[in-house]
Amino acid sequence: MKGRSLKLREAHKSGGAASFCSILWDLRAEYLLTSSSNDLSICIHDPLLPSNSPQILRHHRDGVTALALSPNSTCLASGSIDHSVKLYKFPGGEFQTNVTRFTLPIRVISFNRSGSILAAAGDDEGIKLINTIDGSIARVLKGHKGSVTGLAFDPNGEYLASVDSIGTVMQWELHSGTALHILKGIAPDTGSDLSVLNVLGWSPDGETLAVPGLKNDVVMYDRDTAEKLFSLRGDHVQPICFLSWSPNGKYMATAGLDRQILIWDVDRRQDIDRQKFDDRICCMAWKPHGNALAVIDVTGKYGVWESAVPSSMKSPTEGVPGLQSKNSNGLLLFDEDEQELSASGSLSDLGEDSHGESEPPSRKRLRKKSTYDEDLDEDINDDLLTSLPKVESRKKASRSHKESLDNGNEGLRSTTSSRLKMQDAFQPGATPVQPEKRRFLCYNMLGSITTIEHDGYSHIEIDFHDTGSGPRVPAMTDYFGFTMASLNEHGSVFANPCKGEKNMSTLMYRPFSTWANNSEWSMRFDQEEVKVVALGSAWVAAVTSLNFLRIFTDGGLQGLIKRYVISLDGPVVTASGFKDELAVVTHASHCLPSNDQMLEFRVLNISNGTQPLKGHLPLTPGSCLTWFGFSEEGQLSSYDSKGVLRVFTSQFGGSWLPLFSASKEKPEENYWVAGLNTNKLFCVVCKAPDLFPPVMPKPVLTLLDLSFPLASSDLGAETLENEFILKNMHLSQIQQRIEEMEAAGLDTTSLDDEAFNVETALDRCILRLIASCCNGDKLVRATELVKLLALEKSVKGAIKLVTALKLPNLAERFNNILEERLLNETSRPAAHDASSITPNVVMSKTLTSSHSSEPSQPVIPSPSPQLSSPFFTKKGKLQEGAKVGIEKVEQIQTATVEKNIGKVNNLAGIKSKEDSKNQGEASSIGEVKNVAGNLRPANPFAKSSSNQEKSSLFDAIKKMKKTSDETSKR
Repeated sequence: MKGRSLKLREAHKSGGAASFCSILWDLRAEYLLTSSSNDLSICIHDPLLPSNSPQILRHHRDGVTALALSPNSTCLASGSIDHSVKLYKFPGGEFQTNVTRFTLPIRVISFNRSGSILAAAGDDEGIKLINTIDGSIARVLKGHKGSVTGLAFDPNGEYLASVDSIGTVMQWELHSGTALHILKGIAPDTGSDLSVLNVLGWSPDGETLAVPGLKNDVVMYDRDTAEKLFSLRGDHVQPICFLSWSPNGKYMATAGLDRQILIWDVDRRQDIDRQKFDDRICCMAWKPHGNALAVIDVTGKYGVWESAVPSSMKSPTEGVPGLQSKNSNGLLLFDEDEQELSASGSLSDLGEDSHGESEPPSRKRLRKKSTYDEDLDEDINDDLLTSLPKVESRKKASRSHKESLDNGNEGLRSTTSSRLKMQDAFQPGATPVQPEKRRFLCYNMLGSITTIEHDGYSHIEIDFHDTGSGPRVPAMTDYFGFTMASLNEHGSVFANPCKGEKNMSTLMYRPFSTWANNSEWSMRFDQEEVKVVALGSAWVAAVTSLNFLRIFTDGGLQGLIKRYVISLDGPVVTASGFKDELAVVTHASHCLPSNDQMLEFRVLNISNGTQPLKGHLPLTPGSCLTWFGFSEEGQLSSYDSKGVLRVFTSQFGGSWLPLFSASKEKPEENYWVAGLNTNKLFCVVCKAPDLFPPVMPKPVLTLLDLSFPLASSDLGAETLENEFILKNMHLSQIQQRIEEMEAAGLDTTSLDDEAFNVETALDRCILRLIASCCNGDKLVRATELVKLLALEKSVKGAIKLVTALKLPNLAERFNNILEERLLNETSRPAAHDASSITPNVVMSKTLTSSHSSEPSQPVIPSPSPQLSSPFFTKKGKLQEGAKVGIEKVEQIQTATVEKNIGKVNNLAGIKSKEDSKNQGEASSIGEVKNVAGNLRPANPFAKSSSNQEKSSLFDAIKKMKKTSDETSKR
């Protein structure tokens, strides 16, 4: 035997630590699949072109610990440290569903020969047998004391063999679920090293069970009696950590902790070849056709050992037992007939993972008792399995088992299909559990809450982004095992789920500053589990597994406004608080046949006890909700797993506007949302395939511009169009806040100034769009845009622009639009008498009239056709009375009235010079300068420099009114 060197290539990053990696072939040996417990991705390689980039499936939130392909290679299953088992179509890789979920990491999964049952196990106590027809849990097998690391179905369909980390092997009868044989301590104890897993395997004919022995060997056991038959002992100097039968059962490959692989002739009980490696091999797979063995080591490097069996010997695929027949009973998931598949109630997508801040979505049941979930799974299927006839022979048992599953599934399809697909609850801003790593319980625009488990308890720290303004909060030792938290400027709230029948869920609130000692408080929930928590001004909210919304004061009082417990319409998905408002997202119904989540939201005003908003929450097709909260201005917002950000607006009776799409950004980046404001999205950029950031080093917030997913414009002006829409939306929000503050009797001066500035910026943007339309010969579109200009001077600027661009027809249309607008304004009936106008209002309107009293005169363009518009006059609400007074005067076409208006213009010009010393006149359309006579005094919120000016202007208006009255009498 001659040692040869096999070159391995990297498939997964090891991160410097040993990991358990998996490798397997598909049925036709066209693809090679790999995964690693240190990597979230599954790689599908082309073995003929190993240098090509593999296809990557990335749906888990933590390392992938197990892979399994259905016998006909149409369905791929994966298990992970994130506690979920997922199914995909193969070879396309389309994600199908989260078929089940555990409370602890998964270590092994395996299909039975027909593909009708998927077994999954790990650090949890039981082995779940999952019916792949409808996703129901057919049975949970309990008996192992350690983590289950190896599973193998008997090829004849009678038994399931399992082995755990402490070396115990159990042989289960599938029909009854009973343990026929328990062999304790026959395999090595792997200890706490998770890169070493005990495995076992049935021979292809099903007559022999191979188990790693205690003497660096492999021990063979009889199928029926579990008696030791013989062992394979050779040159391994350390325990065997993996074994694999050849397709024909004549050979076996074993990998040991001594970093070598031995190839055995089982009949001769002799090793016939070997291969040494730099690192320990943790998984192997024989090629279904040909003479080759695929291997992968603990660093994530893989390779194919060609001619693993010497060419002088019988091929490992010659004389394969006829056991890999194509699915003949119709039970295998993802058959070619899609319509039949859909009609049979097969598994479908429950939604993608909730990145970063939540638990991954999993299947919900009609009866929701999360504390007793596993018991419920057993109860649901007891009738199915107990109705099976007793085993009389191997063939009869296998046949009757399949027939009973068929019959039982017909009755279960209508009930189990409705229990699937629904997304799990998640906490915004949280990242998934990572063993021995710090994670975020909460991350928002204010700060973060992190935790790390150590010696059976957790260490929690609270940090603020602005260390100068935020309080210093001491670290906390967590003895409850909190898994969710929320943070605001007043305090923090924590909660943990139930850990068993005796452990109750706990809710705890810690204020940051208080006048009283011992202000921290906690609540316990019996037979009820907290799913989501939220904070607001002077209140704490928790949503539980009973669909109860519980509201507490910040002092711990449950009787807040006599509405301290509210029943929600469905299972909660998430919740978020902002000041007095609490937003809650729940499931409105089961998913659509297209696997789209059906969610609804409601906004509650806690202080008033009202519900101002309620409606459907839209999501991108095929996605799930991954972040939900409020912007800095209080706008309700959501972000889904397809990377679309939506903001709620009151327009059209309440609508969600898509303001950001990750697909428009860099494809190699993922965005973990922290919050947003009017113009920017605050997020942490994660390099693909990472979906969330680590705690250390401290994540850096990135600001991304909000933008509507607009269609590609024929003008190429998408940036300007986006700016126009966003500013328009911003102006609407400001005006809505002004109305709310006026209704409450509050001062709106600051908001009025902000609205004025936004309005002028909006007109400036429209002028640039008009220029683009003119350059692109889109004159109709330019005409539509000029009608959107809010300010009169902006329209005049547009006329100057198109005249400079030598578009006389368009200039004439713009002139007509301006005249029509002024005519409409002058034709409005007087709402108030001019005598009731205050001096401030008169001053503002009079100055405005200085450049709007002659709308019919031709406009002479400036020589410079720049596009940036100056600050323009704002049509304020307070100006209406004065405006009506001026309009009355303008309706009378007499020389006397024009002369009086001219006097007022002169007064405005004097004030302009006083307010704008050292400021020049605007020489072109594009120069934005504060020319006082035309610009700043036109601001209705600007203050006058003296009372004398106010009175003189007021007298001028009175004179004008008097002259108007005399003229009317004549």
